[in-house]
Amino acid sequence: MDAILEAAFQILETDGLAKLTTSRIAERAGVSIGTLYQYFRDREAILAAMGQRQGDAIREAITEIVLDPNEASGVRAIVRALMHGQQGSPETRMVLSDALFRTGGFDELSRQHLTFLDAISSRTEFGFVLAKEPAFILTHAVIYLLRAAAAEPELQLDPAKLEDELVCLMESYIGALAQRRQEEPVSPR
Repeated sequence: MDAILEAAFQILETDGLAKLTTSRIAERAGVSIGTLYQYFRDREAILAAMGQRQGDAIREAITEIVLDPNEASGVRAIVRALMHGQQGSPETRMVLSDALFRTGGFDELSRQHLTFLDAISSRTEFGFVLAKEPAFILTHAVIYLLRAAAAEPELQLDPAKLEDELVCLMESYIGALAQRRQEEPVSPR
């Protein structure tokens, strides 16, 4: 399986989606076409598996950030994990993202959302529990902005500046949530 996924990635990176066929993948992987079909039903399943693998790597990176007691810059570290967790050119990242969304997009986005919610809600420096609605906004804003950036390479966005802006967006929103929490009237017990 690893050889098939690696071969597909190499072809996608060098030749693009139009030339990514199961025959070429099998040849590059050094397996028969029959062996390829034992693991994957078609090219779309290979692309989805590649996207899932990258999504899993991102979740693992975020989990490490959350579990690291020395990680003081959680928001920036999470943004970096989301930005740099995917391999490949912008075109490859879009192809894999699209394949993943076609095959299980809502499930995948939910997994990303829940991971992000867990990461943010465990950060004690916020001083409040992050409710599911604000967490939804934070998660989806970052994921869709990164997706839009990958879809629009002609904008030539500077990755370092984009990272700073995403961190600013998240920290500003989290700050506004904390301010709102402080201004809420305390309910009598």
